[in-house]
Amino acid sequence: MFTNCFCQVQLSNKMDISSSPSALFALKSTLFQLFLLSPVLPLLEPFDRLYQDGTDAFYRNDFNNAVLYIEKALHSYYELRRTKIHCRLLCLDQHPSEAAQFFGSAMLRASCLNKCMHEKVGPQSLHKVSEEITQEFRKRTPHEFLQLACNKLRGEDKAAAAESCVHSNLEHVEEDQNPKRDQHFQTGREAQYHQHVFLVGVEHYRKEDYEEAIRHFERALLEYYKADTECRVLCEDQQNFWDHTPSTFWSNIYQLISDYFVQVLHCKHECVRELATRPGHHVPMQSYLPLHYDYLQFSYFKVGKIQDAMASAQACLLFHKGEEHMVENVAFYRKTLGHDVTPRKEAEWYFRRHEMERELFLVESESRGSEFRPENYWHQTLRRKDTNRVPSGPSGTTDSTATSVEMDTSLEQDYRLTEGGPLLHDHIQLVQNSKGLKGSQRVLLDNVISGEECRELRDVADVVGTAGDGYNGDPSPHTPNEKFEGSTILKALRFADEGRIQWKNVRLFYDVSEKVRRIVESYFMLNSTLHFSYTHLVCRTALSDHQHHREDMSHAVHVDNCILDSKAKMCLKVPPAYTFRDYSALLYLNGDFEGGEFIFTEMDGESITATVRPKCGRLVGFSSGVENPHGVRAVTKGQRCAVGMWFTLDPLHREQDMLKVGERIQLLVNEDQSASEVNLGSREEL
Repeated sequence: MFTNCFCQVQLSNKMDISSSPSALFALKSTLFQLFLLSPVLPLLEPFDRLYQDGTDAFYRNDFNNAVLYIEKALHSYYELRRTKIHCRLLCLDQHPSEAAQFFGSAMLRASCLNKCMHEKVGPQSLHKVSEEITQEFRKRTPHEFLQLACNKLRGEDKAAAAESCVHSNLEHVEEDQNPKRDQHFQTGREAQYHQHVFLVGVEHYRKEDYEEAIRHFERALLEYYKADTECRVLCEDQQNFWDHTPSTFWSNIYQLISDYFVQVLHCKHECVRELATRPGHHVPMQSYLPLHYDYLQFSYFKVGKIQDAMASAQACLLFHKGEEHMVENVAFYRKTLGHDVTPRKEAEWYFRRHEMERELFLVESESRGSEFRPENYWHQTLRRKDTNRVPSGPSGTTDSTATSVEMDTSLEQDYRLTEGGPLLHDHIQLVQNSKGLKGSQRVLLDNVISGEECRELRDVADVVGTAGDGYNGDPSPHTPNEKFEGSTILKALRFADEGRIQWKNVRLFYDVSEKVRRIVESYFMLNSTLHFSYTHLVCRTALSDHQHHREDMSHAVHVDNCILDSKAKMCLKVPPAYTFRDYSALLYLNGDFEGGEFIFTEMDGESITATVRPKCGRLVGFSSGVENPHGVRAVTKGQRCAVGMWFTLDPLHREQDMLKVGERIQLLVNEDQSASEVNLGSREEL
């Protein structure tokens, strides 16, 4: 694959460093010399520092320099990313891991990477960037700044905007008519080129230009697998051991390697979601990779290439085993050909690797008693119409002129955010969906919890609620006319440990929150696990002497993952906003108060699209983005209590409090089971 390498280390292939201390010393000396002799070329500036300069300029309204520095930061970030991919693939090829000399190969590859990165990017190869900044670049926050700065410049000085914004990322602006889109995909920094080619293929498919559709789908697959290789090799960066506290230690080197390997595997599995997610979106395209083969199987059928059609259909069945329509298609192709055809080789290899890694996940989870499970990205069936399928053949005839295996090719239907999944519990009532609430990704449910559970959680709030919790102790953070009290679940756990509330109260808090998480994940038919981001048991109490002529809100209209500028009708997805939040839910515990209605609005923050009156057991769930500005009307009498929950699709931003309480619950459950077994054994002895 690679013919040249930046690191030439002359070591005997027969050197066994595991059994020879002198050989190990010689190896270390050689590696150290290589590192010292590596030429340092200061080609790139650290992207986090450039980004800081750019955001500082933005906030002081120096938009020209904001564009300049953010452009430089993006250039540095993507150059560093490309160099990492190049060097890691290069050194992997030069120093493959061999079981007998694993540690020697690992040290040689580390030296190779150090030298390669040093030669390519200079001092930045040693510069450490915080995880927070890295996540901002992954989530394309600099592009948001860049676009806003360019918009400001266009409003102030069109000539300056034309000069400063010539390199701005056009693809990030989701416009249907973008004359420079194709040019951008040829030169763009982080464009998902395989997605672009795939969508062009879909357009040809819809026009029944099947030859061109095949050409584009095949090219899209090549680009996808290339992007997958690059994504996976980037997972060899430093990993976050989220299950460990700073005091954690590893009893042996194998435990350390195992823990690191699991984190790398998780990162690699996330590549499936990353490659299926369009820039600016937070939910991946449903069954993105299998759809390539689904489109191909029918396109090949239409041009008379039945063997290729069957190979693609078999590949599709790897991901969607037993999918009814595809099974029928395969049966039809088999009858037409008179023999069987195996799945396409690249799909078979990819799927086999994925399943093998998934099994490793499960083994590790079971061995450590962990609840962590790998994602199942292809659990939903393919979206296709119920009519016009390839039949197995009319009875008693040999007519092979089959009707089409037509799927729903509407891009809006294939890739829009979905809803309407199971509510998981028979007692829950669907009150209104997005259409009823006059918006997108919204749902209103009743009877989520019982009246007794509402009362118990309100009692918990009375004991553990602290004024200004989450707002630096400010008892009235949103309005001086109300008192705000709240508690996290970890605080409730501490109160239980101190005997101030019962342990069952904490368990109810946790179970109810987990119930809501599962309902939201199921109803919105998410392809990825929804993780807790933040959970808050809150009460808002009207102050009796401050309710005359109120015109304020209990909580002003806002968006949960970006900073809403209602006058400009835009939302800035940058810190301090919680940009990683993807879905939100509010579970109400009572309705015996005045005011306090929850409202959805337009981007202007004033035009109300829907109003929700709280009551015990009522849940409102919605996506956390710009499509759902919302607020709370003034509570003018009484106390309004609810459990607020915010969720993320990014496991890096999982709520640590929930993880800790979940571990504690599992520990107590295990102890109870052990005690039961001991008691049972004692009775048996008697």
